[in-house]
Amino acid sequence: MNEQEDQLEGVSEKENMEDGPTESSDSTNGEGGENTLEQEIAELKNKYLRLYSDFENFRKRTSKERLDLISTASEEVLRDLIPVVDDFERALKASENEKDASKVGEGNHLIFQKLIRILKSKGLVPMDDLIGKPFDADTQEAITQIPAPTKELKGKVVDVVEKGYTLGDKVVRFAKVVIGA
Repeated sequence: MNEQEDQLEGVSEKENMEDGPTESSDSTNGEGGENTLEQEIAELKNKYLRLYSDFENFRKRTSKERLDLISTASEEVLRDLIPVVDDFERALKASENEKDASKVGEGNHLIFQKLIRILKSKGLVPMDDLIGKPFDADTQEAITQIPAPTKELKGKVVDVVEKGYTLGDKVVRFAKVVIGA
């Protein structure tokens, strides 16, 4: 700011010299010019402080909103999963008195299908049909290699130990696979 003030004073002095040395120009324009420059500087400082405080408020507000979003991001998914938990509780209670294991299995299967539907509606997709396809290190994790049962399975997935899942284009969990050597 001092450099700007010095430059502005230098400009006003130059203007005064060009006008010629008169008493009225020195006393009126010199002090009046300095006062207006000081007022302009004060106004610019005030504008700067206001902009700075507005920016700080914006930064704090967006930071708080981001933290709130992160803390409540999973709320919708959890709310949709609560009915599945309720179904499992009812199934466990009903299976205590049920003698027919096929009915218990059928009930568990229905609950499992409901869970899979909810997860798919949220964008979670299982990696299916990996057996016989080439190993992909971007989506799969090789846990072991075994001798390939056939020549075609050499360097390809022989077995899936644990399914992998994607959410959009992002891998949420890598598929754990066995590769033919």
